[in-house]
Amino acid sequence: MTVPSWFQQALAQEPEHRDVVVAGARVAYRTWGPAGAPGIVLVHGGAAHAGWWDHIAPQLTGHRVAALDLSGHGDSDRREEYDPLLWAREVVAVAAAAGLDRPVVVGHSMGGWVAVTVGVEHTADVAGVVVIDSPLNDRPPDEERLRERRRPHRVYPTPAEAVAHFRTLPPQDVVLPYVREHVAGGSLRAVEGGWTWKFDPDFFGTRLRLRDLLPDLRCPATLFRCEHGLVTAEMAAEMARLVPAGLPVVNLPDAGHHPMLDQPLALVTGLRTLLATAAVGASPGR
Repeated sequence: MTVPSWFQQALAQEPEHRDVVVAGARVAYRTWGPAGAPGIVLVHGGAAHAGWWDHIAPQLTGHRVAALDLSGHGDSDRREEYDPLLWAREVVAVAAAAGLDRPVVVGHSMGGWVAVTVGVEHTADVAGVVVIDSPLNDRPPDEERLRERRRPHRVYPTPAEAVAHFRTLPPQDVVLPYVREHVAGGSLRAVEGGWTWKFDPDFFGTRLRLRDLLPDLRCPATLFRCEHGLVTAEMAAEMARLVPAGLPVVNLPDAGHHPMLDQPLALVTGLRTLLATAAVGASPGR
């Protein structure tokens, strides 16, 4: 397997690992970049973790970037019940703990729902939100698939065997093998008898509908639509109509629902360009 130099260089910029307690649960997060730089918080999708951003965050140069494990995911604690309003509080708490003043919150899939919830419930605390391929479903797409096959995690005898069984939700045909290996490896935890996935299989709970949230979004917002993802052009137009100030759309060519896995450089380019313009981070009403 050939690993490109850009990927190796990104992973060589190892983040600082910290945690903050939110409503009695320890929330793990990692940070890159200098203190005092403009802030970004990256929010993963359902059943994922902060490591999905390890090769993305170091390339957002000129910023201080934090990526968190939502409770029930990654290295964060599990809860008896999961609440999107509480996940939004976790994002704001991580931003404060990382020293980020009014960051841009970037969320993928279910994380996009969380990002919009932050924008609605904590408008004064953020400069803007970016939603990556989060469709107008009644539930996030990754959560819908997991509910369909809800069962305890399987235990694998070795990490290699577990990684071989790593699958995206929803399924995606193209995944760069070196990215897949890194993300899948970071998804595992040791248990009696071997290795299993870190996320809580019961992370489901009451969800706020994206369709209901968007009309109350008052901070700047942008949608990243993946060409082979879940947000159609018609759906993107409908989402834009729901947001009072409009919703600029960045189209990622030849990208599946998980662009950090198949088109990471296009995603980085899109985010860099967006962050360098007034499309996000501008004052509301501009």
